[in-house]
Amino acid sequence: MDRRKFIKKSALVTGGVIGMPYILPSGLLNAQTTPPMTEHVVFVLFAGGVRQQESVLQRYLAGSQNEDIEGNIMYNLLNGQPPEDKIAYGTDDTQNNIIGAHPIDPILQNSLESQGTLFPEVRFARGGAGHFNGLSTGVSGNYYITQGLRNRPESPTIFEYLRRHAGFKATDCWFVGVGIGGSRPLLNFSDHPDYGRRYGGNFLAPLTTFGEPGQKHFMDFKNYHPESDWETIREIRTFLNNNFAADGLEIPHLYNSVDEENKIREFIRYMFDKVKQDQVILPPVNDNRDLKTIGYAVEVLRYFKPKLLVVDLTDIDVCHSDFTAYLKNLHRADHGVGFLWREIQRIPEMQDNTIMLVMPEHGRDMDPNPIQDLNDWYAYDHSAGNENTRRIFSLMVGAGIDAGLRIGGSENPVGDASDITPTIADIFGIKNQVKSAGLLDPNARSLFDRI
Repeated sequence: MDRRKFIKKSALVTGGVIGMPYILPSGLLNAQTTPPMTEHVVFVLFAGGVRQQESVLQRYLAGSQNEDIEGNIMYNLLNGQPPEDKIAYGTDDTQNNIIGAHPIDPILQNSLESQGTLFPEVRFARGGAGHFNGLSTGVSGNYYITQGLRNRPESPTIFEYLRRHAGFKATDCWFVGVGIGGSRPLLNFSDHPDYGRRYGGNFLAPLTTFGEPGQKHFMDFKNYHPESDWETIREIRTFLNNNFAADGLEIPHLYNSVDEENKIREFIRYMFDKVKQDQVILPPVNDNRDLKTIGYAVEVLRYFKPKLLVVDLTDIDVCHSDFTAYLKNLHRADHGVGFLWREIQRIPEMQDNTIMLVMPEHGRDMDPNPIQDLNDWYAYDHSAGNENTRRIFSLMVGAGIDAGLRIGGSENPVGDASDITPTIADIFGIKNQVKSAGLLDPNARSLFDRI
């Protein structure tokens, strides 16, 4: 069903109720929403800095390593044939000691590009091409030109918009971070006085919580009695709310209800049992942090069925010093996103009722730095003033999204890195409220308005 038919049908069902004033859980009076396009959104920050040349342009080694070999190493996301020579991005051929010789088999029969809408030339319009600026722009719809690390965004995040204007619960909104570096735990809510932590989403760094630090403290924790075991309960709660204290940061307590806190506690216990039994749902290939994080994101989706889940990746950032590892991790990120979309279709409440968005946080330089890897291939940074770092792509797929549509191109860029927040707001029917708040970048528009 296309978007116009969906909205028309939903409007017929709701009749005249939509236009009537009412009080949302946030306390906003006379807030008016339009029917949501779908019940669930998953946003993948395809992060670590992705060059257009190796992604949507499918140049592989051509133009980067003086090798005239092109091909598509992201065939779960994009249409196109893989390279035919110098294969170095797959799994290793241990028998013959050849690194990366075996490309990972496709997860999806049809690429996400063929199933959805691709914006192949989007621009990162303002500020330096740093990871914090890129990630925070993705989740807030605004750029942070001068703001440094270890500061929360100054403008509200999409989690806050949804909780304040759409009345979502805290457990409806999740940010699953690949780690606790790069200020990731600060991206689930802003410092804006009209929004802030009372509208924050839940943050989870699964490789920390369920990795060595968490296993050391809580692998075998039990049902504790609130009277005799209160100090232990407080210790667990402190750890879960503060699981990146090693960086000297602190997570203020979120506004989860008592029922939500109990559900999160049961989820933590449930996941430790799965870890102990080696039953965590993981992609077929799961040999880096990104792929393991995506597996845990699937577990969050299965358990909570959240309205919005944001998951970020980072292992592509090895491109600073190792181009071969960059290609391998780019290929793995594609594998992980294909797996994520497949698993979403296996959740009855989310099957055919979810839109997934994919966007890198920024690009990478056109010219290499002096570092060469074991294949004598040059590495690439992401410099503040390099225009190639401002070239990214956006892709959306799922319920009501036009299939096989391609908007814009290298001669006609369409889209901005700040578009994802108004797009998600549009999907959930609160675009007008978010726009009226006046806290988006002037360039930010819903991708539906750009089609």
